[in-house]
Amino acid sequence: MKKNHLIAGALALCLGAGSVLAQDAPQMLRQDDMKAIGQAMGQLGAIAKGQKDYDPVVVEGALSSIADHAKDFPTHFPADSKTGNDTEASPAIWENMDDFTARADKLAADATALLADLPADQAAVGKAMQTLGANCGSCHEIYRVKN
Repeated sequence: MKKNHLIAGALALCLGAGSVLAQDAPQMLRQDDMKAIGQAMGQLGAIAKGQKDYDPVVVEGALSSIADHAKDFPTHFPADSKTGNDTEASPAIWENMDDFTARADKLAADATALLADLPADQAAVGKAMQTLGANCGSCHEIYRVKN
């Protein structure tokens, strides 16, 4: 009986460790970055569309999140992470890493510039969304595989 409990415990420990390792997989880390950027864009979009009132704290937080995650994003593309974990990364990323990184850097720089001159109202948030959205869209066209 003790043997069965030990085996079950060891199995549970191994399964738990596997899920922790999967969470640290580059594919998962970059998906987390994209989810955070998407959430921040959603917050800005709600303000731009008038669904939420303008709130400078929300705008600043969203722009900070975009800048931080865009800077981090290109670090999660080692050569051995081209597949797995439901990745939507195109092989073109590894073929054009300099361009890919430059695009992420531009998104981060644009978000940082908007932070320095924080959009002051709904209309300004809408303009900021156009700038940031153009960055996202151009990168997704080239470097994202649509599943």
